[in-house]
Amino acid sequence: MWVTENCWHAIFVFTGQEEKVKKALENTFGNQIKCIVPKRELRERKSGKWHKVKRKLFPGYVLIKGDIDVEKYYKIKEIPILTKLLKDRDGPLRIEEKELKVLNILITNDDGNIGISKLYKENEEVRVINGPLVGLEGYIQSIDARKGRAKVKIDFLGDSRIVQLGIDFVDKI
Repeated sequence: MWVTENCWHAIFVFTGQEEKVKKALENTFGNQIKCIVPKRELRERKSGKWHKVKRKLFPGYVLIKGDIDVEKYYKIKEIPILTKLLKDRDGPLRIEEKELKVLNILITNDDGNIGISKLYKENEEVRVINGPLVGLEGYIQSIDARKGRAKVKIDFLGDSRIVQLGIDFVDKI
């Protein structure tokens, strides 16, 4: 019988059902496991005006942290709108520590929200002065200053993914 001790795992769900699955897990397990749906804050232009919106970082995934034993595993599988708890031959698939390192830096609060980072440009270099991208300059692939977005390379579940995170350019302080 396997037990994963206080590790992060990923649950694959139908896109758009992440919050429902999160609530169902919280109702089923209470505070035995922690559930988050990582979201990123972005600026989008609509009708000529800029608005802040929240988009899912990994659509179709809910991240859970806790001790998952066989009993909890089958309780999780009983949730109707859940597709599957990702697993390998040893039990539920753990999110690797090296992948969590970047996610833990980005997700600084308990609700799983990734805020907008403040950057400034000095000559040809971009410097992050504030926000979740501080110290992660090496992960930034490209910057679209007009849209206020940075493309960042993140490893998640064994794959490299490019995600867009919100940025604001400011004058050098």
